Amino acid sequence: MGIEVTGLLGFIWLLIIIWAIVKTATSAAGPVAKLLWILILLFLPLFGLIAWLLLGPKG
Repeated sequence: MGIEVTGLLGFIWLLIIIWAIVKTATSAAGPVAKLLWILILLFLPLFGLIAWLLLGPKG
C-alpha cells in the first residue's frame, strides 16, 4: 500500500476512536466507568474498540 492509502486508513481509524471516546463521554455510564473505557480506548485501541462495541455503555 502506498503512503497515501496508509495515511487515509490511519486517519479513518483515528476518527473511529475519537467517535467512540465522545460516545463514551456522553453516555449515561458513571464517571469511573467512563474513565476506564476512555483509558482502554486510548491505550489498547484495537482491543478497546472491539470490547467497547461489544460491552461498552449503551445510550
